[in-house]
Amino acid sequence: MTGVPASAAGGPSGARRAKGPTSGSLTPASGRALAREARDTAPGGSGDGRARREAPSPEEVRPQHSQGSADAAEAQGSTRAPRGGKIAAAAVDQASVWNIANLLTMLRLLLVPAFVMLMLADGGYDPAWRSLAWAAFAIAMITDLFDGHLARTYNLVTDFGKIADPIADKAIMGAALICLSALGDLPWWVTGVILGRELGITLLRFLVIRYGVIPASRGGKLKTLTQGVAVGMYVLALTGWLATLRWWVMAAAVVLTVATGLDYVKQAIVLRRQGIAERKAALEETEE
Repeated sequence: MTGVPASAAGGPSGARRAKGPTSGSLTPASGRALAREARDTAPGGSGDGRARREAPSPEEVRPQHSQGSADAAEAQGSTRAPRGGKIAAAAVDQASVWNIANLLTMLRLLLVPAFVMLMLADGGYDPAWRSLAWAAFAIAMITDLFDGHLARTYNLVTDFGKIADPIADKAIMGAALICLSALGDLPWWVTGVILGRELGITLLRFLVIRYGVIPASRGGKLKTLTQGVAVGMYVLALTGWLATLRWWVMAAAVVLTVATGLDYVKQAIVLRRQGIAERKAALEETEE
């Protein structure tokens, strides 16, 4: 042994043997292995073995997908109302029906049959019973002034109030007019004009509600006040100059009833035309 390294002793061939087998010394098995490795590592090759080794397995992908679905479900669940939320909201709405504004409306509805009985008691001409009937009518008209104001001021507006309030107004006024005409104290044509106007405008509001809401005017409020005063004076057994005065008040109420009714008809026509024009414009835009 001279101590010379094998690489030096073997010369260039030894160096080549140290680096690896040459092409001439490849065996069939090692050649196939090198060809397979070259094919797998070649870019765009049909069998990208390295890419397959680096690609996540279906088992690795599936938990990530499940985790993403869980996160989405959690985010959706955070924005969804609790299961008992709708039930609680419905309970609150149901409880809100029994507010002060609706109670006044219910009282006005209950006063209608009471007024009729008092008005027709003892033949309908007893001053004492007529005075009690006037008291019931006055309470009904006063509550009409307060229930709507309370509902709007304290946010007590409910679906029940929207339906019951106009019904109570028409019921007490219609009962008083019919009783007065039945007793011969008021001409039937006056009752027909007032009730016809009230029912007609109510129906007109429902017909044009698809185009908008007809707001209450100052003339309409003045009409309601004048009607209440006039009917109240007729309910009382008045004589002398008060009896003459109530005739003029009722005449003013009839004039305001007709005038405001025509104004509501005009507003309804304008509102309907505007609604139809807006719909046509919207259809033309969608077609373009």
